[in-house]
Amino acid sequence: MSLTRLTRSLIDVRPLRTSPVFRRLLVGRTVSSLGGFMTMVTVMYQVWDMTHSAAWSGAIGLAQALPLVVFGLFAGAWVDRADRRRVFLTATVGQAACSVLLAVQGFTGHVPVTAVLALVATQSAFGALGAPAAGVFVPRLLPKDQVAAGLALNQITGKSMMLAGPALGGVLLGWLGIGACYLLDALSFALAFYGAFGLPALPPEGEPSRAGLHGVLDGLRFLARHRVVRGALLTDLAATVLSFPTSLFPLVNAERFGDNPRTLGLLLSAMAIGGIGATALSGSVTRLGRPGRVMLCGAGTWGAALVLFGMSTDPWTGLGLLVVAGAADALSVVSRSTIVQTRTPDALLGRVTAAETIVGQAGPSLGNVRGGLVAGWTSGATALITGGLLCLLAVGAVGATTPELRDGASAPPDER
Repeated sequence: MSLTRLTRSLIDVRPLRTSPVFRRLLVGRTVSSLGGFMTMVTVMYQVWDMTHSAAWSGAIGLAQALPLVVFGLFAGAWVDRADRRRVFLTATVGQAACSVLLAVQGFTGHVPVTAVLALVATQSAFGALGAPAAGVFVPRLLPKDQVAAGLALNQITGKSMMLAGPALGGVLLGWLGIGACYLLDALSFALAFYGAFGLPALPPEGEPSRAGLHGVLDGLRFLARHRVVRGALLTDLAATVLSFPTSLFPLVNAERFGDNPRTLGLLLSAMAIGGIGATALSGSVTRLGRPGRVMLCGAGTWGAALVLFGMSTDPWTGLGLLVVAGAADALSVVSRSTIVQTRTPDALLGRVTAAETIVGQAGPSLGNVRGGLVAGWTSGATALITGGLLCLLAVGAVGATTPELRDGASAPPDER
């Protein structure tokens, strides 16, 4: 491979060179993500330490997911009526305040577990407000031919923090304690605030959203009519709801790989490693200009890799297949976000980004439930194989019925 071809294969860093504002946003987002993953571990540790109950530990996920589902679309409608910069800064301050309160209770102790979960839920509600506001930043700050590269940079930093954050959180919990970990998360929001503070005002371009439920319904009608954006979200649902594998790893590890805890840890890390590697080599993909085709191929590869993982009996082969699955998923996610952010009119982008966020976070949770139920009736391997096959069938159906998604994405963003 020539040096030029190798350079084009590496992640496209033009956004870092051409946009100082994007560069500040990325730094702030990365540090804040690190703090968020540290807090995730700290909350899990604290709730378990307080209750020693799997039910209360499971309630953490409910506290994080419910505000997103309940408030997400309404938050998106508000974002499409307001200055997105101001909304994001408000949400960031709210999330930081929740982390400060978590730190206070962590230092003082003797707080009911319900109060901890209420703070987690409140922070998640602020996150549901900030996510659709942040969703407009990349397409408004970067030229259209750099949007995919900007999203890939967001993806690789997020995946890296997903690996580093929990490990660092565990180390700091042992050294500094619960309160200090929450306080570090609160401080991390200061960099996120700094990154967005220098943005210009970003009001919606075009007709602002109608208030309340009317605005939400307008966004849903757009999703129902726009075949390419709808196909992108359906593809993501196919990959997550039908075949998300994480809840099956402990069972598959026990069934196939001797219940070795080190193997389980590697299973949990392999997909993130694949995602980081694929994103680091995503330059040629993001320059390709065919995100729909890349997304369909990525989602199909994800399903096929999970089918083969369900059939494998050698742990190293299984780990390699999970790395492939993680790489395919990372490219699919970047492509999905590129489609959403380049094919949605700016006046609707907050609502559509809110829907994308709900799909991206609720889909894996539902997929884990599906996998657990099927595994309870059959086995972990069967749940993996059937889920992967269903994913392949669903992705094939989306591709077959949505030629606009399969053949390219060159139409204007207001296409219906």
